[in-house]
Amino acid sequence: THWKHGGIVGVFGYGGGVIGRYCDQPDSFPGVEAFHTMRVNQPAGKYYKTDYLRQLCDLWDFRGSGITNMHGSTGDIILLGTTTKQLEEIFWTMTHDMNQDLGGSGSNLRTPSDCLGQTRCEYSCYDTSSLVYFLTNEYQDELHRPAFPYKFKFKLDGCPNCCVASIARSDMSFIGTWKDDIRIDQDAVNKYVENDPAYPANAGAHKGSRDWGPFDIEKEVLSLCPTRCMKFENKKLYIDNANCTRCMHCINVMPRALKIGKDTGLSILVGAKAPILDGAQMGSLLVPFVEVNPDNDYKHHRNYENIWDW
Repeated sequence: THWKHGGIVGVFGYGGGVIGRYCDQPDSFPGVEAFHTMRVNQPAGKYYKTDYLRQLCDLWDFRGSGITNMHGSTGDIILLGTTTKQLEEIFWTMTHDMNQDLGGSGSNLRTPSDCLGQTRCEYSCYDTSSLVYFLTNEYQDELHRPAFPYKFKFKLDGCPNCCVASIARSDMSFIGTWKDDIRIDQDAVNKYVENDPAYPANAGAHKGSRDWGPFDIEKEVLSLCPTRCMKFENKKLYIDNANCTRCMHCINVMPRALKIGKDTGLSILVGAKAPILDGAQMGSLLVPFVEVNPDNDYKHHRNYENIWDW
């Protein structure tokens, strides 16, 4: 293309956070001779106060193009289009007036990204926001000063639904899981089977103009179980939990009848990729299960440093 993409410009002390973009035809298009992109570290769970958003938009209208992207695959608030002389001014305003930092870009640790986790979701098996906050603060140097041969991404999902797609969009994914059995409310199961209007399948997500017909537990749950580890007999649902892959489908379809187990934690996977010809490929399971709580100071994070060193 007519655009140079890469690390030509930055802010003092940081090697990441700014993506330099220059046009190779500045005489023909002087207005976009430079159109640098800035990555801003999003908060855990991507929660914002409206005052903050207004302040950010006012800053970008004043010193940039006014074009933003919230959020791309990397995470981050993406501020698209500014000139070199504005970079330090923007950085000063964000860090001194807004208590806000840049995110990661280039061959470094990218800004850790997570789902809403336990702040909103009953499926979350660990506090994603707490862990992403810890990782962001623990690895500030790796985030802002590129020293890796290539980029490295953490993404954190509270459960196997993978709402931030960590399983195929990160180098190391943290996916919430549980070790004990799925909890079953047999009375609620039968409410679904009996098509009680107070118990709509998929939490009512499929309601609308189309009539999907009565709920069929065999068709919509049992036959779609990847390992066929479920059966419904004599008004009772049975789950062979030893063969359950925790795909979340049955829980998603009957959320009032089925719940995640109580012995929760996370799995750590590495090496996922999504090549164009082969499609998304799941990462390799590195740690099958680890408890997650601030009391152990997330000591498993030393695994990440060993991988980086290797």
